[in-house]
Amino acid sequence: MKYDLIIIGMGPGGIAAAIYAKRSNLNVLCLESSMPGGILNFIDKIDNYPGLPEITGANFSYRLLEQITALDIPYSLEKVLDISKNDNTFTISTAKNSYETKNIILATGRQAKHLNIPLEEKFLGRGISYCAVCDGAFFKGKDIAVVGGGSSALQEALYLSKTVRKIYLIHRNNHLKADKILIDKVKNTQNIEILYNEEVTKLIGNEYLEQVELKSGQTLDTQGLFIYIGYTPSTSYLKNLDIDIENDYIKTDINHETSIKGIYAIGDIVPKKYYQILSAMNEGMETSLNIAAKLN
Repeated sequence: MKYDLIIIGMGPGGIAAAIYAKRSNLNVLCLESSMPGGILNFIDKIDNYPGLPEITGANFSYRLLEQITALDIPYSLEKVLDISKNDNTFTISTAKNSYETKNIILATGRQAKHLNIPLEEKFLGRGISYCAVCDGAFFKGKDIAVVGGGSSALQEALYLSKTVRKIYLIHRNNHLKADKILIDKVKNTQNIEILYNEEVTKLIGNEYLEQVELKSGQTLDTQGLFIYIGYTPSTSYLKNLDIDIENDYIKTDINHETSIKGIYAIGDIVPKKYYQILSAMNEGMETSLNIAAKLN
């Protein structure tokens, strides 16, 4: 079967694109490597989405999945390994299948950056985590550290503060970079201690993480280390395409089309000033409507 459009990635942007593609009568398929909702599944609370105050990420993800199910939009949980261009179509290869399509929307989002220091991989799942919602329960009543000074780090520190005994919030700069309301909440949370101008330089432990050493030489006793130092776009599956990428992000035009005609990119894999759920969904809507106009 040849599709009008295949959307790779089922985060907010990808799902919005699917909804508008279906409503435009396009033959559409969604592919997702992990779970529908993407990064939403790893967010505790979303308090800046209009009309849905303080909805959990998992609940929001479930609502989006309900909507595409009700619209009978097909999707498959498969990791895309490669994309190749034919004459006027594209072949998408996964570990299970190959699909042919006229157009592609790339909406694979970003993945968490690592500290890239010795023993980080060893202690992954043994004290180190990149997801507080996934692993926070394992550290109830314990002392932990959170690395980062942006919105994600602060949100996850607040989430963890409800169950852990003590949190060291480690930030390499002399001020936090987030909304004032979020910064105020963190500063007013008694079991969060902010350590400015610091970086984790060494991980210490046997089977599990026991301590972290900072660049100042200070050593912290901590059983958990949650890392939120930014994200890098998930684009490894594009290795065989001659697509314009700058600083790891995919370059697009005003219509969200990449340097390869018929391939579009939206959401967190394109460069922009603000990375928000609303902006990703808007890009998904615009792109599907543009594709529908082109095909019809």
